[in-house]
Parts: sequence; structure tokens; C-alpha cells
Amino acid sequence: MVKIHIDTDIGGDIDDLCALAMVLAWPDAELVGVTTNSDDGGKRAGYARYALDLAGRRDVPVAAGADVSGGYYRVPLGLPREDDYWPEPIAAVPGPLEEALALIEASIGAGATIVAIGPYTNLALLERRSPGILRTAKVVLMGGCVFPIGPGLPDWGADFDWNVQVDTASALSVLRSSEPTLVPIAVTAQTALRRADLSVLRDAGPLARLIARQAEAFAGDERMEETYGRTCSDVPADIINFHHDPLACAIALGWSDGVEVAEVGVRSEVIGGWMRQRAEPAGTRTRIVTAVDGERFNADWLRLVSGI
Repeated sequence: MVKIHIDTDIGGDIDDLCALAMVLAWPDAELVGVTTNSDDGGKRAGYARYALDLAGRRDVPVAAGADVSGGYYRVPLGLPREDDYWPEPIAAVPGPLEEALALIEASIGAGATIVAIGPYTNLALLERRSPGILRTAKVVLMGGCVFPIGPGLPDWGADFDWNVQVDTASALSVLRSSEPTLVPIAVTAQTALRRADLSVLRDAGPLARLIARQAEAFAGDERMEETYGRTCSDVPADIINFHHDPLACAIALGWSDGVEVAEVGVRSEVIGGWMRQRAEPAGTRTRIVTAVDGERFNADWLRLVSGI
């Protein structure tokens, strides 16, 4: 049984919900806790609680962590229109920050892998409270920009690396105080949630149907079919979103089909307010996912979430 704790900014980009649904369907996996970061008065925690309840998983604890009011984030953060993305108004689940930090600490103590699929604020705050704790933890981070993205994919540079760049102080703290596995945007760009997937999701369970609903709204807001599907040769024409967070969670759960991982010396530093990373022999030895069979992952994700 693989134990996993998800630290998420669910409620914006829909890949967090896609990741949560996949983890809940994963065989021989135990989701021991969910904490939210860049929360807004507990709204993101409320979304996580609603999704878990929809899946019949009232047993999984949820705690609201770092809030936008804390001054951690470099830009104002908002949430999309709730009535477009959710079938009913969702109650906020606010709580003291300490409750979230305690939940992460308990998950570390239980041997769970901590997978951060949002800004790393909560992990940095936990390290500040309990110095050395992240060095003892198994940590997977969605993010990092060490190697360039290959041809035929979106022309994303380091500044696009949201989880890292929106709170660089926390990112630098976590990168320096843990021994993480990075799942960078150069690799997650090779995955896709496609419009062709929606008919399967609509015919599946309640959480899959919620993903289909949110995918339609997200497609209208983000228009990735136009931005990437029509301009990038290796991106499906009917792309709705990339599976950034699901891939990170799959790596945390041990998925290795078509995955390549390298241990690389990495130097991370903040220059002019932006995180800059580069491969350097004398840098911190870091496990980095360097390649993935995106089509295989997309098929595995759809199979798990839809139950087919």
C-alpha cells in the first residue's frame, strides 16, 4: 500500500481535480490527507472536501493551509466563476494554518509521499516550524525548469513555471531543505486531457462527470485548442489541458511505464525575483523526470478515472 498526501491549489486549473480523481482510483494507494495552499478563506479546501465527498471519501482529512491574505504570493490570485465549474455553491472550509501543517507532519510520520501540486508555501512553512523535517520526507514536486522543452511543444520558459515562480521564497526553501523528485513542465507538456476524452468521462461516475463539466468551462476560458493545438505539432489538436498534476501524482505513486528519471546536479537561485535553475555538476543532486510516454499516461489516466 502506497501512502500519499496531496498539497494542492485545487479550484483554479482543473488538473488538480484530475489528479485527485486519479489518486482515489489508484489500486493499492491510500490518500492520507489533503492540504490546500494559496487558499482564499477556505474556498479551495471546500472544493477539495466537496470532491472527496462526491467520491464517498469522507474519511480523508482536508485542511486549509497558506492563505492569499498571508502575503506569500507575487501576484493576486483568484478563482474562476463557481457556477460555471461546480454544480452548486460550495461552502468554504477555513481553518488555522497550524492544522494544515500538523496534517502534513502526520502524513510524513506515517511514511506518506508528499506531492506538491501547487505552490510550495505549506512545505516551506512546515520546514520553518520544524527545521529538518523535509529532509526526512519523501517529496515529489510538480514544477522545476532545468532543461528546455522539446520542439513541437509549447514554448514555455522558466517564467511559466507557476508553482515555483508564484512564491519563489518558498520554492527555494523547499528545494534546499529536501531531497525531492521534480516533475517539470518540460515533461508534463507531453501529456493532455483531450476533448475526445469527455464522452467517456460523462458516462462514468460522479467525480468523472464533474471533471467533464469543468473541462468544458475550462476549454472556453483558456482556449488551449487555439493556443497550442493549432500551433504545436506534438500537442493534440483537441487539447483542453495538460496533465501536469496527475503526472506528478502518478510518479509519487510509482508509475514508471515510459518514464525516464535522472539524478542531476541542480543549482537553484532567485535572481531579480525569479527562480533560475540549471544543471551543474556541483549542484544539489536532484531526481528529475526527464521523459514520459505521454500517450500511455493519458490512456492510463482515463482508464483509472472513468473505471473502464
